[in-house]
Amino acid sequence: MVGNSQWLRMAARWIPSGALASFGRPVALAFHGVARSIQDPRIEVSHHSVDEFAKLARTLRTRFDVLPLGAIDDVLRRPERNPRAVFLTCDDGYLNASTATADILGSFNLPWSLFISTHHIDTAEPNPLLLARLFCNFAPAGCYSFPNLPVEFELKADREDTTLTVVALLRRIEATKAQALVAAMTSVFSEAGLQTLIERFAAERFLRWSDVATLAAYGVEVGAHAHWHWPMSAAQSPEYLQQQAKASRDAIVRHVGHCRYFAYPFGNMGDVSATAWRSVRDAGYSHAFTTISATLDGGANPWLLPRYVLKKQEPNLTALLPMLRAGNARLVRWQRQLAA
Repeated sequence: MVGNSQWLRMAARWIPSGALASFGRPVALAFHGVARSIQDPRIEVSHHSVDEFAKLARTLRTRFDVLPLGAIDDVLRRPERNPRAVFLTCDDGYLNASTATADILGSFNLPWSLFISTHHIDTAEPNPLLLARLFCNFAPAGCYSFPNLPVEFELKADREDTTLTVVALLRRIEATKAQALVAAMTSVFSEAGLQTLIERFAAERFLRWSDVATLAAYGVEVGAHAHWHWPMSAAQSPEYLQQQAKASRDAIVRHVGHCRYFAYPFGNMGDVSATAWRSVRDAGYSHAFTTISATLDGGANPWLLPRYVLKKQEPNLTALLPMLRAGNARLVRWQRQLAA
């Protein structure tokens, strides 16, 4: 089934770049990493290439008004007066945020914000879905069955569909069970073998706190992307959701001095519960971002704001961003459901 953002991208290919300029409204954009080289696209799925990201940055610099996140209150009060406004955000906290990302955005003088998952900054522990992808692509062929995973599956020569299925099922699981499941998957490798695999994929390494502090000193707004990078969905307990919001903010305040903003891991409709956004609000954040494709609106719930996730290639971003208004009604219906 074609998703809303996928439909908009297809439509944008056929629309002249300037045709929708008057239809524009402020938007928030998200990306994850910018890698100087991709070792294996099956594993490093979240990273732009340097060349493609530079093209995006050039378009944003010439066709839009990229603003620091601190301007969001003013923009939300008068969205119709800011049709070209863009807030550029980077999720997860990969090490290449301090190199390729910072270099490219700095060369275009574009402000940006960084949302970090603080457990991974603390420990350098890989993203759990990276570990799941390593299992699906590098574990020996055969049939596998794990506690907490509702299906048995077989790893064959072609593993693309199986990887998608396993990752989708894994994301629905309660966090403690998911951690145990990922540990069971990686146990098929020796400790040295797993470490060698992880080290092959440099783009997946996380920042250290010293890197985060350096970026903040250069003007990058640092926000929270939860503590452990996992969906804050209805499958999680209220206590877990509260800890995800509070622990990440406390850590950032301790290292950087302040933390106003939050971005939900994964951030789609099934990844954010009513308890999650209230936990984020109660932890002291002023705004929080999903990954629902729509434009920013002054009447929206400030803890359920939309963001569009930039794809590896965006051939007509100038036409696409105004078209995100097509998702506003869907966003408002979902916000109302979670507020009920």
